[in-house]
Amino acid sequence: MKLNIITSIILKFINESSSKKVSYVKIDENISLLGDKSALDSLKLIELCLILEDQAEEMGFEFDWTSEKAMSKSRSIFRTPLTLAQEFLKQSS
Repeated sequence: MKLNIITSIILKFINESSSKKVSYVKIDENISLLGDKSALDSLKLIELCLILEDQAEEMGFEFDWTSEKAMSKSRSIFRTPLTLAQEFLKQSS
């Protein structure tokens, strides 16, 4: 699966469930998924990870979003939709 497809899945989820549905917030592949300016609250972030787990299962691998690295502020896979999609594809290989 290509990076743009996984990124699109993530962005679609954010657009449909973002608690920050404000016209001045640009939702793109670089929007923050963690911290004060995050696009999703913690429950929605978990829902997104469960969707990605299901997608991974369909593709024949296990998506691990619970690692210690996942919550590191500087290296987190949750920094942006793009970093999350990149990690998903990395794990699929």
